Amino acid sequence: MNCIQAILTIDTDNLPSDFQEIIKHEQEVVAQWKAEGILEHLFLRKERNGAILIFKDMDEDRARELMATLPLYKLMKSVEYFNLMKQF
Repeated sequence: MNCIQAILTIDTDNLPSDFQEIIKHEQEVVAQWKAEGILEHLFLRKERNGAILIFKDMDEDRARELMATLPLYKLMKSVEYFNLMKQF
């Protein structure tokens, strides 16, 4: 299975006043992706400065499109993408 790993880092030094609302909306979006079967895993970073998302059965272009729709995307400092092949 081909997977895309996206590592999102947000700019924690410049969080807006409505950050908690953004987080709530973010959780709704990723829950929908999980329900649709396109998001295999979501890991929050211990430093609380981002997340790691594992998309399944899609190419990098589609993962980039989806990531750009995330509410936290507008607060991003960087996003890195890695193409993975799941072994087990």
